[in-house]
Amino acid sequence: MTARKKSPSVRAAKRRRSAHAQPPIGRLLAVMARLRNPDTGCPWDREQSFATIAPYTIEEAYEVAEAAERGAMHELKEELGDLLLQVVFHARMAEEIGAFEFDDVAAAIADKMVRRHPHVFGTARIGSAAAQTVAWEDQKAHERRAKSAAQGQRASALDGVGTALPALTRAAKLQRRAARVGFDWPDIAPIYDKISEEIAELKAESDDKERSEDELGDLLFAVVNLARRLEIDPERALRGACRKFERRFHKIEHRLAARGIDSTHAGLDTLEAEWQAVKAEER
Repeated sequence: MTARKKSPSVRAAKRRRSAHAQPPIGRLLAVMARLRNPDTGCPWDREQSFATIAPYTIEEAYEVAEAAERGAMHELKEELGDLLLQVVFHARMAEEIGAFEFDDVAAAIADKMVRRHPHVFGTARIGSAAAQTVAWEDQKAHERRAKSAAQGQRASALDGVGTALPALTRAAKLQRRAARVGFDWPDIAPIYDKISEEIAELKAESDDKERSEDELGDLLFAVVNLARRLEIDPERALRGACRKFERRFHKIEHRLAARGIDSTHAGLDTLEAEWQAVKAEER
């Protein structure tokens, strides 16, 4: 049998490991410990807290998603590294106050994966990805009920839906949880009616900013419900729409610049005409 050749990236990684004489994760943990050293570390890194780092963690997660959606493997590798750094940063700060260490984080998620995959690590039998999704949600619900009971609280179907999630994602999760206990439209048609109803209510409140904000929230919530029933991730859909808008607007600027026109002074009629031309080109 012929031995499989290792890719250049794999060979390079092995050379780096040999050069540093320790596993990459160990080196990364050591780097973070050095950065957080109260005497010789980086002033910026030493000043950070869980709260100040959290926004960077969210940002890096989105950048991972963006690279993955575009299939940009080199960028994905870089962004995953940035996200891993966030985990290491949080774990280091927790270790400094005696709360937990990085190994505790890794052990906890490994235990959770084993617990939630009894068909792989145990004797349970699950025949499809759809069945596994149901089993996964059932296991999560069981864990939430157990946690609530341990805290002396009444369990809710909505427990565990993080308030820090992006609003579209949180809306979809809340709706899925409610649907699991039967609070859902029987089919998709009433959702379209609900969207039309919310648009009419938003129009009716157009002179009242506070009421308009409330009605706009209801409209977005209804649109997320439609996305859920269509099995579309609303965050991904909106990110795609943003990319499309950005791409088309760049084309407008390029087309105008080629004619010596500054887009900032082109005027709405010209910009709209170019927008329609760009759309036509993409069809």
